[in-house]
Amino acid sequence: MRKLFILCVALLYTSTAYSQTDSIKTDLLKEVVIIHKRSISDKTDKPLSSLDKYLENSDIVNMVRRGAYAWEPYLNGMSSERSVVTIDGMRIYAACTDKMDPVTSYVETTNLSTINVHSAGGPAISGTMDLVRKKGTFGEKERSGMAFAGFETNGSQRVIGGALSFTQPKLFTNVDFTYRHADNYKAGGGEEVLYAQYTKYNVSAIAGYKLNEHAQLEASLIYDRAVNVGYPALTMDVSLARGIIASVAYIRHGWQTKIYYNTINHIMDDSKRPVVAIRMDMPGWSKTAGFYSTLQGITNNHHWKANINGHFNKSLADMTMYSNTAGEKDMYMLTWPGVLTYYGEISGEDNYTLSSKWHATLNGGVGIQNNVVDNQQGYESLTIFYPNMDRSRTRLLKRLSTGLNYDHKKWQYTIAATYGERAPSVSEGYGYYLYNSFDQYDYIGNPGMKNEKSISVNTALLFRTSRFSVKVSGSYFHLMDYIIGRPDSGLSAMTIGAAGVKVYEQLTYANIFNCALDAEYKFSTHLTWTNKVSYRRGAGEHIKYLPLIQPFTYSSGLTFHHRSFSAGITANGTAAQDTYNPEFGEQALPGYTIFNLSASYKFKSLLLKAGAENILDKNYTTFADWNRIPRMGRNIFVNVIWSF
Repeated sequence: MRKLFILCVALLYTSTAYSQTDSIKTDLLKEVVIIHKRSISDKTDKPLSSLDKYLENSDIVNMVRRGAYAWEPYLNGMSSERSVVTIDGMRIYAACTDKMDPVTSYVETTNLSTINVHSAGGPAISGTMDLVRKKGTFGEKERSGMAFAGFETNGSQRVIGGALSFTQPKLFTNVDFTYRHADNYKAGGGEEVLYAQYTKYNVSAIAGYKLNEHAQLEASLIYDRAVNVGYPALTMDVSLARGIIASVAYIRHGWQTKIYYNTINHIMDDSKRPVVAIRMDMPGWSKTAGFYSTLQGITNNHHWKANINGHFNKSLADMTMYSNTAGEKDMYMLTWPGVLTYYGEISGEDNYTLSSKWHATLNGGVGIQNNVVDNQQGYESLTIFYPNMDRSRTRLLKRLSTGLNYDHKKWQYTIAATYGERAPSVSEGYGYYLYNSFDQYDYIGNPGMKNEKSISVNTALLFRTSRFSVKVSGSYFHLMDYIIGRPDSGLSAMTIGAAGVKVYEQLTYANIFNCALDAEYKFSTHLTWTNKVSYRRGAGEHIKYLPLIQPFTYSSGLTFHHRSFSAGITANGTAAQDTYNPEFGEQALPGYTIFNLSASYKFKSLLLKAGAENILDKNYTTFADWNRIPRMGRNIFVNVIWSF
């Protein structure tokens, strides 16, 4: 790792061919979710909503839901293994073998400013998501802040918190705290959904110090703790999910270097379930340390950026099953065998201005990844299935993206082509009897798999006037050596009641198609009509339908603004899902439409927002609901935000 770090630093300071700023003219392939300052300008239906709800409104992102907390983001219809989610550029590895603690669960909307979602050009196959936190700036001495509270009738959710910001000529600080608590909720018609409760605490702090007129230091910390988290779609709940994320950065003009460390602890248990076949605990741990250094600038018509980064991670998870028979021994095994991951990458981006209307982008990178099975017991368990497996494996991961953008008057058009590779995840490569309650199979990893590869094309067309805008976007992904679990009839299941065992293997190919249309029309300065439709389709070698693919989805809403008053009504729904795959636990679903209302008013520095979700109390479930758990029924909410 030390040699890799030295090599990366040397490459950064000897490379002048590449560099990066945010793509100047490729915004159509980048979706930015803005978390507004809590004011009347915030057009969101529910300002104190969870981050999951914000992301669910994206064209690019689907949120797979196993309960009321910590939904898993799917980018462009693909599972989280195929995307990279960062917080302020920092890599974080989840600690749960059942994906119950995605990276998005360790931040809050109150400490975020934007969420940058890229469909092309990043170090992932399906896309990247960077959660950018709010931070202050240097200036005249000033203090500001806010306090907020929210309540929802369905599930009795309470949200309480506040934030403080201090600004001085050489110092700034941002600190905020959010507390959430919810009980079981009721589906449409009044049916109680059990084991949907949770309690969460989040503290975020960022401080900056100006060393001189050219340089500054920044330090940040996130402490996030969730307890008593229920998962109605699963057989186990979570007694503790804790994340500690820290960093220190040095910034000098167009150069920024950051070192970071995070530790995640996630404990699954079934102690709150009254009847289970066998009691068990499943804790997991993940520790990551890393750095990145970015240099950017402008040379003639080139806006460039060079980046070098590296990180180390250790992922460990185990399971203890307690015998129901007196005198019998409990059973213990490692589900993640202490996998060490070393990764280093150098990348660059060049945005070239061809003319006032045309711009081109070139983005590429190469990374080296090494995995080591650190735990001897875990290694010996895997050798039962793979007697000749290597304890260590090194992979070369390459990516290249190029795009062309046209922007003139009312029209903007973008097209990009991308090639990318990824290594199998810890679960896909080294997982040991991981139970999937959706298809009811135990899963075993395969350390001998090749890199998964993808060639994709992304395109978007935007037409805009002062009153009307319409955007049409689409993407096509052709994946080679596609990783997926398939049944192995020669193996016996470990989990009681499991249908069998699936082993991760690779299909020759898989194809995923996405398309979306967004339109907005302003009837006047006060009244705006917005519409959105989207659709995905996925298939692979000998698989007619890939799992968890969104059907035709639509949304339409009217928003009225006048001075300090705002109100809106929206309708959201999907067509019936008839392109499903029973092999993965899916079933046909009827279509649905739900209606939401909201209104807000600002009294000087106080914002009051209230509304009703699913006002007709519709009982429904979606393709993204694990084991088809029903969504929330009618819900009345009130948000109060005081800014000072």
